[in-house]
Amino acid sequence: MNFRFRELPIAIALLAICVFFAIKEPAFLGARNLSMLVTELSITATLAMGMLLILLPGHIDLSAGSGVGLLGGIASVLVFHYHLPAPAALGLGLLCGVLIWMAMGAFIVCERMPAFIVTLGALLIFKGLFWLVIDNATVPVAPGGQSNLYSLLTTYYLPVQLGWLLAAGLVLALVFTTLSARKRRVEHGFAVEDKEMAFLRLFITAQAIALFVLVTGQFRGIPLPSLILGGVTLVVYAVTQHTALGRHLYAIGGSAEAAMVSGVPMKRTVIAAYSGMGAIVAITGFMQTAYAGSSTTTVGDLMELDAVAACVIGGVSLRGGRGNVLGVLLGALIIACLLNGMTLMSVPPERKFIARGVVLILAVWMDMRLSRRQ
Repeated sequence: MNFRFRELPIAIALLAICVFFAIKEPAFLGARNLSMLVTELSITATLAMGMLLILLPGHIDLSAGSGVGLLGGIASVLVFHYHLPAPAALGLGLLCGVLIWMAMGAFIVCERMPAFIVTLGALLIFKGLFWLVIDNATVPVAPGGQSNLYSLLTTYYLPVQLGWLLAAGLVLALVFTTLSARKRRVEHGFAVEDKEMAFLRLFITAQAIALFVLVTGQFRGIPLPSLILGGVTLVVYAVTQHTALGRHLYAIGGSAEAAMVSGVPMKRTVIAAYSGMGAIVAITGFMQTAYAGSSTTTVGDLMELDAVAACVIGGVSLRGGRGNVLGVLLGALIIACLLNGMTLMSVPPERKFIARGVVLILAVWMDMRLSRRQ
């Protein structure tokens, strides 16, 4: 997760947004609001991680938001209407997500259909199915009984002491993996970065982790959604940076023709990306439904646009072949801070829509400008 130069302007913009909201609304930096911000960020960033897998090979998924509502609704109905144990309901919802998105990916690549059209149609299909599943009614998600595990997805906080232990273990793991990777590169005769730069990067990362635990510890503890985001981020990072699948995703996005000539399994790679997206959509659906407190017809609305905006703001190219998890996290943090700050300032919903639209257009405009310069 190297902090590259192109992430610097994103970090500066994020700092400016936080300063603006902190001045306009002092409660923005309050312990309770920061904890809520972490939860909101976790939900948006988790879905954006799945979108990264889709955008890298040059595809897109406009059905993600509707899928969030549908899969969260399926799990809710299984728990509250059919009295299925929450773990089984969540497991079935996850399986549905993987199978549905796998089938959608297979249809796109096997029939050579534009991903934009297929996922746009799926958006409408999933939205209709979602309303049918919940019968256009509100399915509550409240603590107690079979719903306890479901609701804990956004109501459980890891104690601060355990948070510090987890942070220490994570830092040690980062040091170990960095040193191991450096040793392997030296053994194979590859160039390595200066020891001072490597130490500085690890030091900054350790400070960021410590700051996160310190801030979230001011209110109840570390929100469970942030741990889920951490797990999803680590998996996506490992896949994109340390596996053949990840290299194939970048290769297809960089040049599909060259990837095909090189023997990259095009269909299998794209289907795998969509399958991963399906799993992440399901996880996001569970968290968003639990955070909302119920499964209603509005759950998941426009979330796919926030995910795309987070990716593009973070440096992911809509044409594929460029992007990383650090940029996506920064982009998602910008989106979450904007929405959270506007809510605190009691900005009317219509102005929130305008702001989100402006951010999305600016993000795509920046992506196009960068693409022309390459």
